[in-house]
Amino acid sequence: MNLSKKWKLYVLHHSHTDIGYTERQEKLKRYHVDFIQQAIDILTEIENGKRPEWEGFRWVCENYWQVENFLKNSSEENIACFERYVQAGLIDISLNYLNMTELVDNVVLNHKLAQGRSYADSLAVPLDSAMTADINGFSWGYADALANNGIENLFSCIHTHHGMFPVGKKHHGFWWEGPSGERVLTWVSDHYHMGNELCLVPKHGITYLLEDRFNPKAEVAEFEVAEERIFKYIEKLDNDADYDYDFVPLMVSGMSTDNGAPNGQILERIKKWNDLHGEQIEIEMITLNHFFEILREEMNELPVYRGDWNDWWADGVGSTPAVVKHYKDAQRKYHIGKQLAPDFVAADKKYLDEVEYELTLYAEHTWGYSSSVTEPWETLVNDLDFRKSAYAIRANQLASLKLDEILAAKGEVTIRPDREKLFKVINPQAATRTDSVCLYIEHWEDVEGAGVDILLQNIEVVDEATGKVLPSQVREIARAKEVEVVLELAALEERILRVRLKKELTKEPYRYLAVDKVNDVMYDGWQEGLRVNAHQVETGYYSMVFDETNGIVSMIDKQDGTSLLRDNLEHAPFVGIYERTPTEPNAWEVRHTMGRNRKKINTNRYVSKLRNIKVSERGEVSATIVFTYDLEGTQMYEIHMKVYRDTPKIDVTLRLHKDSVWDPENLYISFPFTTGGAEELYFDKTGCLVRPGVDQLPGTNQEFYLLQEGAAYVGTGKSVILALKDTPLLVLGDLKHHLIELAGQGGVEKNKEPLYVWVMNNFWETNFKVDLAGFYEFRYTLSTLQTNQADVAIDACKSYNQGFLSMYV
Repeated sequence: MNLSKKWKLYVLHHSHTDIGYTERQEKLKRYHVDFIQQAIDILTEIENGKRPEWEGFRWVCENYWQVENFLKNSSEENIACFERYVQAGLIDISLNYLNMTELVDNVVLNHKLAQGRSYADSLAVPLDSAMTADINGFSWGYADALANNGIENLFSCIHTHHGMFPVGKKHHGFWWEGPSGERVLTWVSDHYHMGNELCLVPKHGITYLLEDRFNPKAEVAEFEVAEERIFKYIEKLDNDADYDYDFVPLMVSGMSTDNGAPNGQILERIKKWNDLHGEQIEIEMITLNHFFEILREEMNELPVYRGDWNDWWADGVGSTPAVVKHYKDAQRKYHIGKQLAPDFVAADKKYLDEVEYELTLYAEHTWGYSSSVTEPWETLVNDLDFRKSAYAIRANQLASLKLDEILAAKGEVTIRPDREKLFKVINPQAATRTDSVCLYIEHWEDVEGAGVDILLQNIEVVDEATGKVLPSQVREIARAKEVEVVLELAALEERILRVRLKKELTKEPYRYLAVDKVNDVMYDGWQEGLRVNAHQVETGYYSMVFDETNGIVSMIDKQDGTSLLRDNLEHAPFVGIYERTPTEPNAWEVRHTMGRNRKKINTNRYVSKLRNIKVSERGEVSATIVFTYDLEGTQMYEIHMKVYRDTPKIDVTLRLHKDSVWDPENLYISFPFTTGGAEELYFDKTGCLVRPGVDQLPGTNQEFYLLQEGAAYVGTGKSVILALKDTPLLVLGDLKHHLIELAGQGGVEKNKEPLYVWVMNNFWETNFKVDLAGFYEFRYTLSTLQTNQADVAIDACKSYNQGFLSMYV
């Protein structure tokens, strides 16, 4: 074959970490410890002259998690040998902690990267690179996190199944500039098994990426396949006028599987190749850091890109919505504890290590076993699902116990007979806020001698310091009375509230009622600051109109008279949209060919049909309206919208009973809101604020996004915020199957498209949990805010998600 120049094929040998994809999670931890030991053994045999044919072997630890486990589970002798090979440049350490989704928050991400950085520094070795595999993107804040931890280079092995590489091509380098202006040298490579596809591993080539006419099972044909494929691969680069180099790096695994062991036989294949074809294409196994040394010496001026590298592989969180909700609760408790008692938490290093480890392991990109969709009944499928869930459960237990310790130190007591009804309310935020909080009186308790069953209209809440009576509202819940109040608290303020009997019995406000007790006559209830019925809600902040077909048809911000509903909405607020694709020809194939749409042209789409509107509660604090819908794929779809009288807060709760369906499914909720004027949409992602469709690398995903706290439409004088307490996936634009428009292809219009919460999905052919059945409750908060600053608006999302704390004292 005639090539224009001599080429160098650099091979980086690693094991792709998929925790729980091929085996039990705890067993894979053991595997990866042993893989490092196997690499040490290979190098030792080469050093001792037992394996001269494997000379040139190098090993790249794909992430620091592998190394961390090796250090905890190996002898001092083996650790010393490992560190000697690292210092000699024969074993390399990628300083990425794991291949994670953007569920991980910025604090935990930085702490985990810092662990690898600290170990590298202890070895006095210039390790400054990270590699990732499988995942197709990272939050923009990831660039800053890398740079902040002395990681100057990022190598990304893109897996384009249901995804795509940035800037429209692979095998290219660029400077990725983070929000702070720090830059990371980034190389976008091919699939992490491409070295296997090129048959660099005797007996362990794989065939799902490339196809040709040879039989890869025959030993003689194997090398012929390697010749055919490698020459074609390099020829394509040789003919690419935009490719400036005479070398190309590729990852290779020791066998055709994720979580595979090192394989010295690769060096035998490389030697045979170089003996025959080394004059045209020379192959060399090198380390990750060595590659970036070569690249920095050879590269010309590279482009600089700022923006989010939005991940195509983030949507796995939608296949386990109940556990993700539990995980988000764990995150909140972890951060609240640090906010309330920073020194106390920082002093407990064991707790921090444990809770951050569990939070990180759940955020790791593997969502389940490889046959989770094709064999959902299999014991191993369900065992691995339980183990994955256990990371979130343990994180929640640890964070809850620590928060309990902190609150106990602040005076929280357990239940006891005849206790005074005193409650401490705490604002965990470092800013003054107005919010609601609930106080709980258990079903067996009394208030000043009065039984709890007569308390609904006969108690009040008093600020113990000032004696001021606060507006309150009592409702029945399981095993308790819930007393809700709204109050303003300064940053980290703690206030004592007392629940006591009223001096006079409360009377229901006067209504025009006939003997049938039906309230359907117009009356003026505005003296209470809250008007509510099955046709409207009005407070000092909002005026809403309902109809029996669409639900909310008008929503006016009374502060400026503008509509909060988008002109281009297709679905009314909180409407559910359910998608189901026929399983043809089987559960695997229908999903495998879905592409980046996560659906097909023949996907059936159903919009919830409103069945009833009911006012379930009204009082001094709020009114709750229940919208009951019929929706395919569910036994129950109810929206409980609580509108507050004295604060511009709207709590939206979805109560759902989901059917069990093996077909590919998606469920969305419509959130078609706007400030009513010129605005920009901001998302809160790990370590950064992003304007979707604007602050993105060219050619990246703008179909869906995985968020931390919420989203905000930021206008010139106000913002509308959406706080996501439980379900962090958002979708922009048309839900119908369509040609995918990548970032940079259509200007900034994506930022202006309708917004949906992507509640759940099971579309992937592997790895995802396929059964979405069950009862769910998902919570959201809408509010208007008098600010034009995106960071202030997003901070409000976090504040609403964390809320005020209340406890018995």
